[in-house]
Amino acid sequence: MNTVVITGANRGIGLAMAKQFRDKGYHVVALCRQSSSDLNQLNVQVIENIDVAAPAGLAKLASELANTKIDILINNAGILRDESLGDINDKTIVEQFMVNALAPLQVVDILRGQLSAGSKVALITSRMGSIADNGSGGRYGYRMSKAALNAAGMSLSKDLAPDNISVGLYHPGWVQTEMVSGTGDISATEAATRLTQLILAQDMTQTGLFKHSNGDLLPW
Repeated sequence: MNTVVITGANRGIGLAMAKQFRDKGYHVVALCRQSSSDLNQLNVQVIENIDVAAPAGLAKLASELANTKIDILINNAGILRDESLGDINDKTIVEQFMVNALAPLQVVDILRGQLSAGSKVALITSRMGSIADNGSGGRYGYRMSKAALNAAGMSLSKDLAPDNISVGLYHPGWVQTEMVSGTGDISATEAATRLTQLILAQDMTQTGLFKHSNGDLLPW
């Protein structure tokens, strides 16, 4: 049975992807800081106390998955804060960099030994990390952290290519999750369906591409 590992799997898009992959017959390893009743009902492997931005969480991640062969690694965990010109908050900007950009890179680095030829790495990023696509400004920390994640994803696609490990960067869409207080134009289930299809189709011919969940290529 193939194994998929998903960070931030206790709610929202992560939870919906866990269900999608479970229904497709995958062994799902759901990582989260704290589980939820919805996640517990999925009957998948849940590993709690995984704060991907904390040394203790990363150490537990390494220990728990030391002997697990990973076919798909989905870095989904992320946070959204709000800063604007005149209200720049150093703390929230750094917090977003740690969770949204540095943590996914560290997770891949820690679990690299569990990946093998044909494995896939998926980074759930955002079109708000696109410099060319920025038409409204603001959201400094989120935009900057996702742009940094995109840069990391491109480097990962180059560094993992010799091992035949592909890397995909995906914008889920404007999704109705707690992160955006339920606003959005698609449900977490629809976003997860789209993302799951793209990840399953991902291969070395598409490594390093930045895609919308609808399949469109996005500008950097």
